[in-house]
Amino acid sequence: MTSFEHVRDNLAAAMEAIERAAGSVGRDPGEVRVVAVTKNHPPQAVRAAAQAGIRIVGENRVQEAMEKRRELQDLDVQWIMIGHLQRNKVRKALETFHQVHTVDSLELASSLNRVLMETPDARCPVLMEVNISGEASKHGVSPDLAQPLGEMILSRCERLDLRGLFGVGPLVDDQARIRASFASLRRLRDQLEAALGIHLPELSMGMSSDYPLAVMEGSTMVRLGTCLFGPRRGF
Repeated sequence: MTSFEHVRDNLAAAMEAIERAAGSVGRDPGEVRVVAVTKNHPPQAVRAAAQAGIRIVGENRVQEAMEKRRELQDLDVQWIMIGHLQRNKVRKALETFHQVHTVDSLELASSLNRVLMETPDARCPVLMEVNISGEASKHGVSPDLAQPLGEMILSRCERLDLRGLFGVGPLVDDQARIRASFASLRRLRDQLEAALGIHLPELSMGMSSDYPLAVMEGSTMVRLGTCLFGPRRGF
């Protein structure tokens, strides 16, 4: 047995919590997918998550994801970039990840588009990261600038498929405030759909400490690390 034999049971507990949260607001829990956040966990953690049935892996760092992918080439999982992406790492990111969920500027979007243009028909699904906590330490475009950024992505970055929004709730104990931040991202998504004239099906919001609240407010992807794998340990 590996040190990650508990992942299957932890995932089952998380899925039960998702089902309860979704049921409390009349949602279908099947609309919610789990993203295994494996930052600072070894490749064995990714393998354990895949064996438990998770098909989406979220990584925060390009180099760490590259190393894990090399070791785990046999796994049938999608690799998603969920950390801040520097423009000088765009090329490696596109070689490593199936999707980028943290686009927060036209400069980053343009860099992604420019590299994709080098390969015929290459495209990349992306989410726009929005700073819904109001905390200066968090990445993401401010909510009032989300529509202009969306308009520019659609008009200038034809190789990017804008699929929805990504947000991180505030690091507070006040559950009402956390839930309100998730509700604000859902409302912003709805406004952008109307303003941009496109369908934005994805809302990536909610982590180990607050994912039931995110599910209640419409999250379609919850990013779970600690509640699946335990404390980060490095490798």
